[in-house]
Amino acid sequence: MEKFETLSGIAAPMPLVNIDTDMIIPKVFLKSIKRTGFGANLFDEMRFNRDGTEIADFVLNKPQYREAQILVAGDNFGCGSSREHAPWAIADFGIKCVISTSFADIFFNNCFKNGILPIVLPQEQVDLLMKDAEKGANARMTVDLEAQEITSSDGDVIPFEVDAFKKQCLINGLDDIGLTMEKVTSIDAFEAKAGAARPWV
Repeated sequence: MEKFETLSGIAAPMPLVNIDTDMIIPKVFLKSIKRTGFGANLFDEMRFNRDGTEIADFVLNKPQYREAQILVAGDNFGCGSSREHAPWAIADFGIKCVISTSFADIFFNNCFKNGILPIVLPQEQVDLLMKDAEKGANARMTVDLEAQEITSSDGDVIPFEVDAFKKQCLINGLDDIGLTMEKVTSIDAFEAKAGAARPWV
């Protein structure tokens, strides 16, 4: 998993509330367990018409937001079914941070396991960042995970809270498999000892 330290990028405003995982990646696209390839269908029903053409006024189709790496969203982001494909699609599109007033628990935890930083802030601070994001491509935000601060394009600094363990996993690029592999020496030693003690197993 890619390490997350400091991110400076374009933020896209998406003030809709209750964006569920089916809106993030519709169930028709859940045909693979690979983590890649889902970005093309991120927010598919909001991004595209039935004939496959783009819906021009959807935020991520606008020229100034096509390279967005930060999403400023409405309340209760990632609700609905617990599909891990939702953070896969977000990450594959190139979004590395989602800011909202609240997230569904399973989606929130899945973000950390897939290199995405979900940040929970009070409504007034989300509103401030939403207005900043509405300025377009020239309004770049900086998210400093180590310092736990967001800096708006106007220089406003907003601190945020994050679980210490999840923070270190993101900074070091460790998902569940990576965490397990850190113990590989101990695991190998245990298996060797167990194999010698019970060779019939």
